[in-house]
Amino acid sequence: MRRLVLLALVGLGAQLVDGSLGMAYGVTSTTLLLAIGTNPAAASATVHLAEIGTTLVSGVSHWRFGNVDWKVVAKVGIPGAVGAFAGATFLSNLSTEVAAPVMSLILLSLGLYILGRFTIAGLPKDNLGKPLRKRFLSPLGVFAGFVDSTGGGGWGPVGTPAILASGRLEPRKVIGSIDTSEFLVAVAASIGFLVGLGSEDINASWVVALLIGGMIAAPIAAWLVRHIPPRVLGSAVGGIIILTNTRSLLRSDWIDASDSTRYTFYAVIYVVWAAALAYSIRRHLAERAEERASEQRATEESVPEPTA
Repeated sequence: MRRLVLLALVGLGAQLVDGSLGMAYGVTSTTLLLAIGTNPAAASATVHLAEIGTTLVSGVSHWRFGNVDWKVVAKVGIPGAVGAFAGATFLSNLSTEVAAPVMSLILLSLGLYILGRFTIAGLPKDNLGKPLRKRFLSPLGVFAGFVDSTGGGGWGPVGTPAILASGRLEPRKVIGSIDTSEFLVAVAASIGFLVGLGSEDINASWVVALLIGGMIAAPIAAWLVRHIPPRVLGSAVGGIIILTNTRSLLRSDWIDASDSTRYTFYAVIYVVWAAALAYSIRRHLAERAEERASEQRATEESVPEPTA
């Protein structure tokens, strides 16, 4: 019972992050399931089955708050479903000994990407309003869907920054569209895992626990996306993912590092993570100060000078 409550809380927290940042539900949830010894393919299957419900609620919530561009959803979501099904069947046929460190390596790479992307670059805003072409979104969807299934997460970490980097869609609509299109990816991946694994390797109570937590958080996250600083949240989530999956890799049969080596890595990660968080917070505060100063100047310029 305690484990189910923990999973529900993880689902809630992961969906709060995912719904407000456009990524990390699958990465965060799968990382925890791997940490407690779940089979990699079963972990990814569990998360994707839960995501069918959470992404549906999240998509509806984002739509109601006006955060969805349906053309983007169709252009990236359908190819994403194809990639997700292919990735699910691929992972289902890997042995646990091979799949566990491979998945941890993928998750670690995604964590490094999230941390670096949001700490250093923040959110680009160039080219806002220009159309996103199918020749860009379709390959992106296939690749992100494949990574999402094989890594237990990755739809958001790959798709959200790529579309944000184009600067053609405002951030809240990027996040809302990616979250909404993830429903198609979750359905396709779940079908792939059920075909490859069968239902006996999937713990239904774990799926329900993650689902309940995620569904509670989804509408809250859709509202928070207008208020929470994505730069700071991205740095925080990236650090958690890096730390957890570095721990898994160092303890794996591939590396089997000594205690002193592992503790050295952990210390370095904590220092870098703390520095990234501090930098993100400073940059966020500086950007807010610049925006307020710019608004004040604009207000002062609009006030007519008194006539003599």
